[in-house]
Amino acid sequence: MERFRNRQKGGFTLVELALVLVIIGLLITGVLKGEALIQNAKVKNVVNQKDSVTAAFYTYYDRYNYYPGDCNVANIPVQGHTDPGNLNGQIDANLERSVLFQDLVLAQIINGGYTGAAGNYPTNAFGGQMYIQYLGVPPGSAVALNANCIIMTAIPADVAQQIDSKYDDGVYNTGTIRSDTVYTNTAIKTMYWRM
Repeated sequence: MERFRNRQKGGFTLVELALVLVIIGLLITGVLKGEALIQNAKVKNVVNQKDSVTAAFYTYYDRYNYYPGDCNVANIPVQGHTDPGNLNGQIDANLERSVLFQDLVLAQIINGGYTGAAGNYPTNAFGGQMYIQYLGVPPGSAVALNANCIIMTAIPADVAQQIDSKYDDGVYNTGTIRSDTVYTNTAIKTMYWRM
């Protein structure tokens, strides 16, 4: 009886400990893998948002022969609406940038409550703003883009670099995708994506 009692006081066997460690390892791996999947989904969402906004921008142009926000023709896109645009083909940083998304909503190309007020822009997957503006020389670059660009704020440095490497040349200040600072600087980025 004494021998039986001593056996019950013993600890875990090596097999039981190994099983517990394997289960803990699987749980940690699952959590880390889940975080990576969420991050990759956000990256894909940013790219999809860019593609959707580009498609809406050019759909408006195909329909009305003017860029949204840049038009100042009465009743385009709807009766009684006139934009403050100057018809130069460039989305200026002033009122044109602000009313662009309102025009897309009024033309029923996109949904949303965009009123044309300054700062009333869509939000990207990382919580920053997304808007379209003509850029000559973006910050951090010596070479002008000279095009209407989609600008996204509050993009993490590693995400900006991942997008630039996958869809362009991977260098922060060259190509059609640019950033306001080098990717090795881990501060959040503003990305400039030539349309």
